[in-house]
Amino acid sequence: MLGACPYFECCHFNIQRGARNSDVVNTRQSPQMSSTGDTNIPNDVPVGGLSPIEEGTSQSKAKVCQTKKRSFTSGVWEHFARLKDPEGGKLENATCNYCQNSYTYSSSYGTSMLWKHIKNCTKNPNFQDTRQTLPSSYQSLSQEGDSSLAAWKFDQELCREALNRMIIIDELPFKFVEREGFRHFCSVMQPRFKLIGLRTVGRDCLAMYAIEKKKLKDLLHKTDQRISLTTDAWTSLQNISYMCLTAHFIDHDWKLHKRIINFCVISSHKGEAIGQAVESCMIEWGIEKVCTITVDNASSNDTVVGYLKKKISNRNGFILDGEFFHMRCCAHILNLIVKDGISEVIDSISRIRGAVRYIRSSPSRAQRFKFSVEKERITCKSLLCLDVPTRWNSTYLMLEIALKFQKAFERFGEEDVLFMAELKDGCPNDDDWDNARVLTQFLKSFYEATLRLSGSLYVTSNSYFHEIFKIERLLDESSKSGDTYLSIMAFKMKEKFDKYWGNIDKINMMLLLAVVLDPRFKLKYIKFCYSKLYASEKVSALTNRVYGVFQRLFVHYQSLATSPPNKVQNLDEIEVDKQNLDACKQTIDLVDSDFVAFLEEESVDTKSEVDKYLEEGCEKQDPKFEILGWWKVNSSRYKILSKIARDVLAIPVSTVASESAFSTGGRILDQFRSSLTPKLVECLICGQDWLRASPLPIEVEEKLDELEEFESGNILFVFLLLS
Repeated sequence: MLGACPYFECCHFNIQRGARNSDVVNTRQSPQMSSTGDTNIPNDVPVGGLSPIEEGTSQSKAKVCQTKKRSFTSGVWEHFARLKDPEGGKLENATCNYCQNSYTYSSSYGTSMLWKHIKNCTKNPNFQDTRQTLPSSYQSLSQEGDSSLAAWKFDQELCREALNRMIIIDELPFKFVEREGFRHFCSVMQPRFKLIGLRTVGRDCLAMYAIEKKKLKDLLHKTDQRISLTTDAWTSLQNISYMCLTAHFIDHDWKLHKRIINFCVISSHKGEAIGQAVESCMIEWGIEKVCTITVDNASSNDTVVGYLKKKISNRNGFILDGEFFHMRCCAHILNLIVKDGISEVIDSISRIRGAVRYIRSSPSRAQRFKFSVEKERITCKSLLCLDVPTRWNSTYLMLEIALKFQKAFERFGEEDVLFMAELKDGCPNDDDWDNARVLTQFLKSFYEATLRLSGSLYVTSNSYFHEIFKIERLLDESSKSGDTYLSIMAFKMKEKFDKYWGNIDKINMMLLLAVVLDPRFKLKYIKFCYSKLYASEKVSALTNRVYGVFQRLFVHYQSLATSPPNKVQNLDEIEVDKQNLDACKQTIDLVDSDFVAFLEEESVDTKSEVDKYLEEGCEKQDPKFEILGWWKVNSSRYKILSKIARDVLAIPVSTVASESAFSTGGRILDQFRSSLTPKLVECLICGQDWLRASPLPIEVEEKLDELEEFESGNILFVFLLLS
């Protein structure tokens, strides 16, 4: 059948010769198939010249043997651009449209190389990395931003360090490492890890505590800012008295830090014992310059402050001779104010508390109450909570939730015959619910103010004046209310308010200066607020006093910044200075003396940084405004004021930062771990605080913002003790 083809001899002859000629094609090859089997790109079949047998063929037969040029149909050419030879030759190169790398393709071997590059080109928008990578938590071990597989080697010491971090941060008992579940997990996760015992874990935790303590000491010594302290005392389950000392400061990068520097044993809760413990801690840490110390309103703390003033003043570590060293915890003052007010409606509170306690006392009662809630079609998913009578904020939360189920309480009382019989104070009536509703609306401002002022991971000193001013106006307006209970309650609370904050002499001026150092408000805001409460003459006197303290503080910091260094010049340096002075005199003689005097007069700026700062306009009110970020940017303009702001804005206005450590201590020193030594207790509590604050090479679930929410949401557990 091959002989039937009129061009068989020509094609057969050229194939045998192996010659290459693009003018003749093998007509038996499919036009869609290349020599490599690529169905996308047609390849020309190389053949030689015409045989002598075909030299006499007609013009029409010759046209059949000519090559039909076809376009490149492979999908790879959507990603590559073919290069053309400027000399007119055939250059089989192509450039990637994404990375601009050049590759060679061949008519004989196809485009497989180009396809392989497109699949692995990282700049291709459709690129999918299928390479094996380490988890994101290990990226710190390799180059930054590199997601490729990093070399990893098992390290027993690093694994033990990670185990110690987990024990400290998660408050796990040392015996955790000897439990069956953990040992099985390690055998599956990393069989090469050598398990350790509880005594070894205890020694490792102490060693980690020593390392982290040295790091924190170095951090405190590298910075020259003043430290603000908070302290409080606590008695553990072991009947041992502990004192917690917390340091607050802003570093050179304008980041606020809170560190528990000591959780040590004290002999008693007396002021002198606490003062001696604080002094010993300061000496141990090398803390010389102190801004303020925040304590609660216990009478023993007055003795603490007096003792520290006498000791620290000998080392010149105070601002303005310690005039504003004592800072009273505003959250404790709010606690005392509210407790005086709610005593007027204590009967209504007691009846609602009794109803809540009755329902929560047994599962069957709780189930019947749930049926009452469903019948009343109440969609609230909250659960009834019982308050701690000594903590007003827990009482506020109890009333707030109980009010949502008022109808359910009424239905439950109708269906349960024992409900009224077992309540000692009686069943809550409509007046009680009305009093509770008024009380919760009134206390909401106090509750929110307490939450805002109790934070320790953000600046609170500049918020103090705003919250106190709102509360004072609220008490003034409520005392004139037509509601008898509300007016009496507000009047009693205003009396307690005036005892602590009614006179400006009783307010620590550092808290007012914190508002002045807020570029959104400055001194104008204090003047505006006082004008709402007092006459114009008193307003002028108050603002002038704040301005005077601001100037005194500026002069104090300026004197510290311009104090000459204790340096002794040798004779060679003195001789050089004399020569330079003579050269300057000769230069000045060449210039008109009147012009020099004119330039000197123009260059002198009589305005201080205080006046420049106060004369400038206030920043716009923006909820995303960051006061520390503003001072970081403007510290070059206000060299002295920025140092003042760094110290004043770090002042905490509550002792919750120290009291929260007692909640940690209560979880660590439970009835199953009561044999821990005081040194181990300090190691675990301080170590947890330091490790949470420092950047970790592993990803933890709780970030800083989540920690702040945790701290705010658990105020019930870390809130104020009775003073």
